[in-house]
Amino acid sequence: MTTLFISDLHLDAERPAITELFGEFIEREARDARALYILGDLFEAWVGDDDPSEAGTFVASKLRVLSDGGVPVYFIRGNRDFLLGNEYARRAGITILPDPAVILLHGTPTMIGHGDLLCTDDLAYQQFRTQTRDPRWQAQFLMQPLAARLAFAAQARVASKARFGELQTTGMSETITDVSPETVASTFSRYGIRRMIHGHTHRPAIHAEANDCTRIVLGDWYTQGSVLRVDANGFELAALTV
Repeated sequence: MTTLFISDLHLDAERPAITELFGEFIEREARDARALYILGDLFEAWVGDDDPSEAGTFVASKLRVLSDGGVPVYFIRGNRDFLLGNEYARRAGITILPDPAVILLHGTPTMIGHGDLLCTDDLAYQQFRTQTRDPRWQAQFLMQPLAARLAFAAQARVASKARFGELQTTGMSETITDVSPETVASTFSRYGIRRMIHGHTHRPAIHAEANDCTRIVLGDWYTQGSVLRVDANGFELAALTV
């Protein structure tokens, strides 16, 4: 049986065709999978499990049916949905894993994660990540009214787009927003593994790293889908058309 990996769907109301594609993927391919792993940024933004978004309701219903049908679904939080919590996980029938996590994938120890921890050259982002992963910051944020949290998320999206535009203007976007080779090498060594799967960078590829290591980067779902299929015979990184 095949194990499936996806990430960076960034589902929201602005791209209903992608949400529909996700639903079709769950109903057709994923129902026959050994397991489904979602490696972060399932949603464009997530301000708490009381988020009333239609995408959140739709996804929870699809994943619950999949899980109830016998396909385990695992989720790692991304930089857009790091506030997705246990209440939503129960609704969707998914298991939240730490980032990173090491799993035994068809006999091969494999490290999986969202991927943003590997982008250590982006110092500003890493500082923001440290702040927003602090349980005290999260508790204070979740105590705010829903409207205030939604406004914060909207402002954060605008700021993120503006910063990316600045990096493009200065020619630094390709390096700053990608993984650090040194961090990748040290991560392989620290965890004692030879295969790594992650998303976040939106640069789908299969990289042959030093010391016979393999790093697989999942694609985003902005204009099409992206899925990694892994079975006992190997792996395939494929696109899904709308």
